[in-house]
Formats: sequence, C-alpha cells, structure tokens
Amino acid sequence: MMRQSFFSFSLIFIFLSYSHVLAQSPASAPPNPPPPAPPAPPANSPTAAQIPASTSGTPDIDKILTKAGHFTIFVRLLKATGEDSELFTVLNTTNSGVTIFAPIDGSWSALKVGTLNTMSDEDKTELVKFHVVPKFISMSQFQTESNPVKTQAGKGGRVSFNITVSGASVNISTGLTNTSISATIYTDNQLAIYQVDKILLPLDIFTPKTSPSPAPALALEKPKKKPTSEVAESPVVPKDDTSGAWSLVLQNNLGMVAVGIIAAMFLV
Repeated sequence: MMRQSFFSFSLIFIFLSYSHVLAQSPASAPPNPPPPAPPAPPANSPTAAQIPASTSGTPDIDKILTKAGHFTIFVRLLKATGEDSELFTVLNTTNSGVTIFAPIDGSWSALKVGTLNTMSDEDKTELVKFHVVPKFISMSQFQTESNPVKTQAGKGGRVSFNITVSGASVNISTGLTNTSISATIYTDNQLAIYQVDKILLPLDIFTPKTSPSPAPALALEKPKKKPTSEVAESPVVPKDDTSGAWSLVLQNNLGMVAVGIIAAMFLV
C-alpha cells in the first residue's frame, strides 16, 4: 500500500516538474523590424521626378521657372517673344547648352512705369535674349570665363556683359546694371538657370544709339552779295546802242546843212 502511494506521488511530482519546464521555455522571437527609410532629399534639391521635362526629355524652361515661383514676368516675356520655343530647339539640336539669368518679379519695378508696354517687339526680344548665354556655364566655370560674355542678343559691347568672381559671389555688369547671382534654379550638364535680383539692361536699348557724323560735303562757295551802297557806287558800263549813235550823226549833218543854207542867203 505504501509502495503504491509512493509510486503515485512520484508520477504526480514528475508531471508537475515537466509542466514547470514547459512553462519556462523561451518565447518565440519577435518579427524583424522594418528597414529604415532612406533620408529625404533637401528641400532645395529637386529630385528627378520633380524636374519638368518635355516628352523628348528636354527640360521645360517655362515649367521650371513657373514651379520655382517669382519669375512670372520673365516667363511671360519668354512666351510672348517666342524665345522659349527657340531655346527648346537649341537644347534639342546642339551640344553647346544654354545659360539663363532669370530676373525675379520684383526687379521689374525698377523700370519706369509703362516701359515694357511702350517697347517694340524687337526690343522686347533683344531684352530677353540679353539674359541668355548660348552655352552652358556651371558655377565653377565662371572662374575661367573670359570677358566680354557674348549673349544671344548678338555680338559687340552694346549686347554683351562682363562677369567677375569674388570668392563665392558671381557678379554681372552690363554698364547699366550691377548685380550678382543669388540662387541656382536649375542645372544639369546642358542647361543652367540662375536667379538675379536685377534686370540685365543692355546698352543697345537703354542708351541712345550714336552714329558717326557724315563727312562734310565739298560745296562751292556762293559769291557774297555786296552791300547796296557799294553797288550804287560801282561804275556802270555803257551799253552798245548803235541806233543812238546813228541818230546823233544824222542830227549833226542836218545842223551843218541848215548853217550852210543860212550863210548862202546872206551872200546873195
């Protein structure tokens, strides 16, 4: 009887011990944490998805400036003059690239009221082209850029400007405007758009055009008129009047005849 009780007690003890061991077994490992998200790009650095491009892959200048903001007037001039379409063609057909200096909206208030409205279409086109250099210039390349810098408006000092670099500052001088690049709006290996806070005024539009004076024509001097008193005192050349001379001869002959007749009467 005691053996049977002891055996039963042993079985209960073994069962309780096994249950305690099962209760203390390690729990299943938690699932792996999700991988950390990549850092977001800086606010001023557009990603590839943010860069407006045409269906051909060429950056859309109008959309870039519109997305950047505060370039409304310059965008309007690009469209009105057809310069945006011309630049699109240049970027698609050449490898030289394009550099644009885009003035902010606030800079146009420096012009006299009504200036843009009174400008001819030709002058508006030249003004827009004066803000475009027909080649790509990165910020580092301004260090070695030679002056004067040719613009899309043409050749010559009246449609070009000078660039100087002082430390990190890129300065632009047109002869009428002195300003600096204040921000980079867009850049790749073909197109660069820089913000300027003043309009680049070309001498060709905003200063009088001077033309060389013509050579003096060789003209014969007209004889000076003599004063009236001198004319009155000058001798008068008698005219050759033949009829008057014959009349005088006839009168003399008649006189001699008359004298002869009178003398004959006294002699009779």
